[in-house]
Amino acid sequence: MRTQKTTVYLDEGDYRRLKAIGREIRLSPAALVREAVSEFARKHGRRRKILSLGAGHSGRGDVAERAEKLLEGMGGEERAPLLARKLSRTGRRG
Repeated sequence: MRTQKTTVYLDEGDYRRLKAIGREIRLSPAALVREAVSEFARKHGRRRKILSLGAGHSGRGDVAERAEKLLEGMGGEERAPLLARKLSRTGRRG
């Protein structure tokens, strides 16, 4: 892990408590601060947007309702009997 040096000013009481915790769990105050900052950054950091989100926007509002019709014939003939068997076993209609 590459690190970047920085200076942090802490309240005297907070620093004393940090040192006491560090002694108990055998970690330096610096290690505790790094861990706290890392956790805070993970929790509050900006999440990356999925780049493909919205890439397939058709501009139509009825695609979900027409999905079966739109996908009809996709996957070739060899898949059609398999899908029909699966649907009949579940009681669904294709």
